[in-house]
Amino acid sequence: MITRSDILEKTREVIYECAPELEGTPLEESTVINTDTGVDSMGFTLIICRLEATFDVRIPPRQWQKLSTLGDVVTAIEKRLPNA
Repeated sequence: MITRSDILEKTREVIYECAPELEGTPLEESTVINTDTGVDSMGFTLIICRLEATFDVRIPPRQWQKLSTLGDVVTAIEKRLPNA
């Protein structure tokens, strides 16, 4: 079974892949993705789409605007995984 820690680590990897300029920047659950990292809305959309593909989940677009911190994103993925 995948743990929250596993989701968090993989989510960090995806963010670093989508925004290589952030490599080496610590990303904590409290990190606000667009303000603390400077990721714009297009970059955030790319990250969410890549995460959906990575975890084989679907996050409704209307919920994207409610996701601000890394922890929010991890929770949204966690809730949609089977056996979560």
